[in-house]
Amino acid sequence: MEHGPGAYDVPGRHESFWMETTAETPHPSLAGNLETDVAVVGGGIVGITTAVLLKQAGYAVTVLEANRVCHGVTGHTTAKVTSLHRLIYAELIDRFGSRQAQQYAEANQAAIETIASFIRKYDIPCDFLRKPAYTYAESEEARGLVAAEADAARSLGLPATFTEDVPLPARNYGAVVVGNQAQFHPLKYLLHLASLVPGDGSRIYEKTRALEVQDDGGRCTVRTENGTVTARAVVLATHYPFYDSPGFYFARMEPSRSYVLGVRLDEPFPAGMFINAAGPVHSWRSQPSGAGELVLVGGMEHRTGEDVDTRRHYRDLEAYARSVYPITSVDYRWSAQDYITVDGVPYIGPLAAGHENVYIATGFRKWGMTNGTAAATIVTDMILGRASPWAEVYAPDRFKPAASARRFLVHNIEVAEKYIGGAISRPAGDLADVLPGEGRILMIEGQKAGVFRDREGRVHAVNPTCTHLGCVAAWNSAEETWDCPCHGSRYDADGKVIHGPAVKDLKPRGG
Repeated sequence: MEHGPGAYDVPGRHESFWMETTAETPHPSLAGNLETDVAVVGGGIVGITTAVLLKQAGYAVTVLEANRVCHGVTGHTTAKVTSLHRLIYAELIDRFGSRQAQQYAEANQAAIETIASFIRKYDIPCDFLRKPAYTYAESEEARGLVAAEADAARSLGLPATFTEDVPLPARNYGAVVVGNQAQFHPLKYLLHLASLVPGDGSRIYEKTRALEVQDDGGRCTVRTENGTVTARAVVLATHYPFYDSPGFYFARMEPSRSYVLGVRLDEPFPAGMFINAAGPVHSWRSQPSGAGELVLVGGMEHRTGEDVDTRRHYRDLEAYARSVYPITSVDYRWSAQDYITVDGVPYIGPLAAGHENVYIATGFRKWGMTNGTAAATIVTDMILGRASPWAEVYAPDRFKPAASARRFLVHNIEVAEKYIGGAISRPAGDLADVLPGEGRILMIEGQKAGVFRDREGRVHAVNPTCTHLGCVAAWNSAEETWDCPCHGSRYDADGKVIHGPAVKDLKPRGG
């Protein structure tokens, strides 16, 4: 446990296991202007996989990453490589029909094999293990949902069954299980793939934030902090599109945060990956490590920016984990951010009509390892002029009222409330009331100020108005960041962008 001023009583070391156990990447920053065949903005699983596939097809590819490759969302995943996405197939059949539901199932199953084939082909040491995936019922009410999911998944061709035998000791009432799924160390895998990109006209540039995309219908230009990249096509693999010319995506996705603990047990973890079917998310998987088996426990999701004390989610997650297993230590903690579309299916394909040379992949609903790999395959096919068998279900220009109208309405009412001044209750008071380790929104001289006092007592003050579309950011006590509740932009204590869609830092207080 960490202890100190400001009630820093949260478990574990605040660091992603994946990032701690891999080396820092060596790629330079862009300096000047260049031309390429395809510009890929974002160096996570979508961007790196797309770059490798396009390079294999003979294209010159330039990857632009605002930070370090694989250190964004991909560096904070739980890294389950599975087509069993909690409960989704009965819902997809109901909302989209069996044909498109089957496209989703096949795309994610194929993604598992794409990852496996890369690992075999390039002999990537990344702890890849085949394991069954379980979605288990924690109540009698959820049992029926799980049984229906098993039937739905099996009807789509997945090797799914309902089982009463769930080896996780958590309370359960049966589960849907899909065999021959997988888990791995995502950064060991992707950093090896990234090493294959440079050369033969292809490049990776880190610490190079893209600011703007211009698409004239023939050539595209990506303007960055350090120069411009001109390309025949652009792939926006930034997890959330910082460029949304039609204004389509900002209104049809919501940001969600969830939490992970890396714990040690005094007994072996069962063979499998597990997630509950309903209620607050409880996710489990194990991971080999130098100090023995590490077990990753995840969940406690909530909308980004909508919680005053996010530290309690780590504490609640620890309490839940200890209710299931005797835990000898909590070694790591980290959080992840994802986006959920209004109908629950990612957007993958051309950005919009009139922007056919700009491609998007976003809204993975916390299942980015397979959906992200499928996205790379779909986008690559489109750039190469090949038909993708899965493109229809993911098409960004879809809008199915039956599937998404209610959630679309609720989401946009919530966003509108925050534009008007913030629906979230925030603490007020005087600067002297802000304790070490605490962040607040204050009114200072008639203006809003986001104030954080660090452990040494230094005050960090910013204008908390998000530079993306003007919502008011909220303090995230667990991560010590300013998080926008509207579209998920995140900033450090001094206002520097750490997660888009914002591309500009918060202004200093008074700026």
